[in-house]
Amino acid sequence: MVIVALHSLSSNGLLHWMIQPQLAMHIPDGFLNLPISLVTWVIAIALIALSLNRAQAEYQERAVPLMGVCAAFIFAAQMINFPIPGGTSGHLLGGTLAGVLLGPWAGSLVMAVVFIVQAVVFQDGGLTVLGANITNMGLIGTFCGYYLYRTIRQGLGRDTWKGMAVGTAVAAWTSVFIASILCAVQIALSGTVPFAVAMSAMAFWHLLIGIGEALITLVTVSFIWRTRPDMLYNPPRKRRASDSRSAKLVP
Repeated sequence: MVIVALHSLSSNGLLHWMIQPQLAMHIPDGFLNLPISLVTWVIAIALIALSLNRAQAEYQERAVPLMGVCAAFIFAAQMINFPIPGGTSGHLLGGTLAGVLLGPWAGSLVMAVVFIVQAVVFQDGGLTVLGANITNMGLIGTFCGYYLYRTIRQGLGRDTWKGMAVGTAVAAWTSVFIASILCAVQIALSGTVPFAVAMSAMAFWHLLIGIGEALITLVTVSFIWRTRPDMLYNPPRKRRASDSRSAKLVP
């Protein structure tokens, strides 16, 4: 995401903003109107409540420590910024990573906790628009990223590194781009900036930022795939040698 703060939108400020885009996906207080804020809060609360119910029903107690480790890793990884042209910088969002490791339900809970801590403790994003930030960067990234990753992986080979790698990279990039578009739409509908300005700035820069997201997510998931594949939400199935020999004997 772009993490540089927005300037005041006077005529000079708007011109500077258009030349050097500084629209953040961590939306500050005051940049969304009341209806948009309420809608995103309802979406965030509903998905979090659904995720809590599904996680309690589907996950075992051993998943709780992994959720904590995943939350800590994503939180720490988000502190590492990579520069992009125009004086801005980006960092990992982690929604797809959380979904691949924990599944969409537990992953969405982890992302919600990360963004709540960021807003409350580090003032990274406003409190009144926390619902929008959780929806855009956490829930959309996790659900969209996971199900796209699963679809691609199933199509290219569920138990192959190629299927995992392509699915992870494409899903990570797509989740960031969709989140940036949604963020731009919300800010434009709130009347903060013109629709064309918000859309062009967010879409252009997050085309680049999504590449960084895809690379970081792919490196992390590939390492786990090779060292501890059992930690993945859908681990690859192991083919036993005896099964292979039996298959050869079948006419």
